[in-house]
Amino acid sequence: MATFAAIVFVLGMLQTTPTPTPPLKVVCTTGMLGDMVRGIVGEHAEVTTLMGPGVDPHLYKATVADVRTLSGADAIVANGLMLEGRMQELFPKLRLKGTLVIEAGAGVPPSKLLTPEGSHGHPDPHIWMDPGLWAEAARFVAKELGARDPSHATEYERNAAALEKKWLASDALIAGALASVPPTRRVLVTAHDAFSYFGRRYSVTVAGIQGVSTESESGLEDIRRLVDMLVTRKVPAVFVETSVGDKSVRALVEGAAARGHPVTIGGSLYSDAMGEADSFAGSYTGMIQTNAATIVKALGGDAKGLVPAP
Repeated sequence: MATFAAIVFVLGMLQTTPTPTPPLKVVCTTGMLGDMVRGIVGEHAEVTTLMGPGVDPHLYKATVADVRTLSGADAIVANGLMLEGRMQELFPKLRLKGTLVIEAGAGVPPSKLLTPEGSHGHPDPHIWMDPGLWAEAARFVAKELGARDPSHATEYERNAAALEKKWLASDALIAGALASVPPTRRVLVTAHDAFSYFGRRYSVTVAGIQGVSTESESGLEDIRRLVDMLVTRKVPAVFVETSVGDKSVRALVEGAAARGHPVTIGGSLYSDAMGEADSFAGSYTGMIQTNAATIVKALGGDAKGLVPAP
């Protein structure tokens, strides 16, 4: 009799114990998004990032393995705003099969987006260059993931708020450091126009040799125009990028030298990709602060506190 009662008890437990829900499989296109999403979901999702350090998302072509990874995801988090180029053609097909595709750029109000001249009406996708805008994108991503995973929705929103607090602390550090650069020297010249949101936020004049996408072409007239600005404003440095070739930037240095104005390469900036995973620049916070430190030092300001002491 006791044995029968035990069997009934065990059967009852089998019927009433809920089956654990497997963690979400989330695939992020860029390192900045991967860092954001890991901060939002914590241990409640498996996060994979497609593009690593030094990868240019404008030119990236999805491999067969990438398509397989995307197809196996419960959710995909992309930047949107045309950043991912040809990969974006896959997103409508994945939505049709039930995959949640979140475009972080949709979380930024259109009134806060920049639409550069010559971009054919497409907004600048480099929203992570302004920590405040990136925080708005994070809140949107957290809400969308919470709708797919309601049991952790409150935690996701709380984690996004914590990220915002951390990023706004970085924002304050960066603003203070750039304020130490003489106003006439606050000029940022790079390989492509990835830093417009950075420039707007911190009152820095920004110029890229190429447009917002590295698919655009630069010409001799672009080089001449930028050399004129370097010489006229006595700009001491220009910058290369980790995900873009440096040939055009070096042409600027040579052009300015021919006009009697020495210009150095002030360092390498993280534009469309973060640093190596085990480095300070391997997180979004570290990336944006490392960029600011490189810029501030090269332009003659005080970068103390932006990066760890060596």
